[in-house]
Amino acid sequence: MRDNKKKNLEKKPQFNTQLWIILLISSFIYLAYGLFNNNPITIDYNRFNKMITSHDVSKIVVVKNQEIVEITLNEDALQNSTYKDELESSRLIQNTNGPHYQLEVSSVESFEKRYFDLIDQMKKSNNKEIEYLTEKRYDFYSFLQTWGFTILILIGFWFLIRRMSGGGGPGSQIFNIGKSKASLFDKENKTKLTFNDVAGLEEAKEEVKEIVEFLKTPKKFTKLGGKIPKGALLVGAPGTGKTLLAKAVAGEAAVPFYSLSGSDFVEMFVGVGAARVRDLFKKAKEKAPCIVFIDEIDAIGRTRGRGQMPGSNDERENTLNSLLVEMDGFSTDSGVIILAATNRPDVLDSALLRPGRFDRQISIDKPDLIGREAIFKVHVRELTLNEDVNLKNLSAQTPGFAGAEIANVCNESALIAARKNKKTIEMDDFQDAIDRVIGGLEKKNKIISPEEKKIVAYHEAGHAIAGWYLEHADPLVKVSIVPRGIAALGYAQYLPKEQFLYQTDQLIDEICMALGGRAAEEIIFGKISTGALNDLERITKMAYSIVSVYGMNKNIGNISFFDSKQSDYNFTKPYSDSTAEKIDFEVKKIVENAYERTKNLLINKKEQLEKVAKKLLEKEILFQSDVEILIGKRPFKNPTNYQSFTREKDENKIEEKIQKDNGENKPQVTEE
Repeated sequence: MRDNKKKNLEKKPQFNTQLWIILLISSFIYLAYGLFNNNPITIDYNRFNKMITSHDVSKIVVVKNQEIVEITLNEDALQNSTYKDELESSRLIQNTNGPHYQLEVSSVESFEKRYFDLIDQMKKSNNKEIEYLTEKRYDFYSFLQTWGFTILILIGFWFLIRRMSGGGGPGSQIFNIGKSKASLFDKENKTKLTFNDVAGLEEAKEEVKEIVEFLKTPKKFTKLGGKIPKGALLVGAPGTGKTLLAKAVAGEAAVPFYSLSGSDFVEMFVGVGAARVRDLFKKAKEKAPCIVFIDEIDAIGRTRGRGQMPGSNDERENTLNSLLVEMDGFSTDSGVIILAATNRPDVLDSALLRPGRFDRQISIDKPDLIGREAIFKVHVRELTLNEDVNLKNLSAQTPGFAGAEIANVCNESALIAARKNKKTIEMDDFQDAIDRVIGGLEKKNKIISPEEKKIVAYHEAGHAIAGWYLEHADPLVKVSIVPRGIAALGYAQYLPKEQFLYQTDQLIDEICMALGGRAAEEIIFGKISTGALNDLERITKMAYSIVSVYGMNKNIGNISFFDSKQSDYNFTKPYSDSTAEKIDFEVKKIVENAYERTKNLLINKKEQLEKVAKKLLEKEILFQSDVEILIGKRPFKNPTNYQSFTREKDENKIEEKIQKDNGENKPQVTEE
């Protein structure tokens, strides 16, 4: 670490400090020379002729290259009051050696002619001999006055060039614009993350571990004729851990690891992206075997030709072409593995996805119940937990959460506990953090009338009862009527089963459960509110999917109008107007039948609906165990997904609380 710090210190440029020191010293010398170097007094020809004729001059020096005549007075003239006062004001009186005056001439030849003519006239009378000299002189101060500013600009431009060619700071890479911006992680600069810090991605870790193992021990695979994979594409929703997995690869691999983003190739100058791709692979081949990680590769890997004007030159396509050639072209070299990540695989070019470039596509989905529990265990390592914290229950209460959201829940719980001055983080803090992540900040100052609060309570109770008595619906995990930022006046949370195929009756039950809130309002209050907006939006999409996507409607038939390769500019419907009318009719029929079914269910279970709604008004938050205590177990053989995961520890507690609250034996379970 100390060696790395020394290297970083050595790389820091010192040009700015040196430049300012040079400028300050130069300015001081320039000003000092100008202040202390007193120039002679400039006179004209008439004054010069008068000095000569008055016998006041002892010496004349003609500077030919500067066209200046310097005049030195004799001792008698220096005692003259006229000269004395003038020289004292110019601080030249002490300079007995001169020069005291100077004459600027347009031509040295014309001056000499006039001067010697004047001397010839004076020879007729008594005249003291005047010393006459000619010389060439180079004045440094005059040179600075003439060329100093130009030299200063050139020096400044030189320092600017040095800085811009790699000295650091904003704009320091203008002359290295074609160079790759990849960060290198090797033995000296290694990340601390390992595969132990990545949870809930076991299948993806196995795939990536094999790539790392191949680089560490290639003979284990090549002895059977296998070849090193050229690339692996990590595909998954945002927050599922794609970049985290790549960081773990950098920490585990004993080979150089280059990391950069797809946007690092994008630049406003033509040809820069392709140049950076070539420079990246050139560096990687020099360090081979190594790994190159490109995050958000969809920034440069989009399908070519999409949205491009005819005849235009797309710089992004040139960058992609260069990347395709480097990954699998005539000049490919072994030893460089490409790891890439994206959450938009549908927009990637097919040439980029083919084997030979990305031999493996590793899907990273949102974690299931067991995966979420493992992720919680990773993120609570540094937290001080209370004994009542049950990670199993927390994973069951966070359906659909990605790894990043779970990390946010853990962090929020620590902040909430610290805000309450607690010494440990309790289960209530985690539940408050989950509410904070799902619904937003609690609106404590939001004033809700008792009538509105009652409507919300019965609305959410309608969802709860419908899901409880519909076999294929997902029963709630938690329901809340606490006003929050995003979820407005309340929300219900469900834990869906881990399944990939849905049958018609399962989808119909889901629609009925979503309509439970509006049906409960109509049954209890005789009128409906606007609170069912999200429910109606959801069931409308689901009903249209049943009819026009999955082919589950008898009247429309086994026809799907869904186009998986639909372009961005598809303005036509794949069916006629008469078919559109039939689809609308069948969708309306499905929703109306589901609504009537839900109303009949809630009318039959009105007593249970009242119990749940009143308990909600009292406690504001209910869990699945609370609903079971109020109205009994679900009347079906198979337990809910939540129950099968958390039942082991909570079974006895629920039974004891039922007996205590009711003062009698536990309620009997009826089966349909």
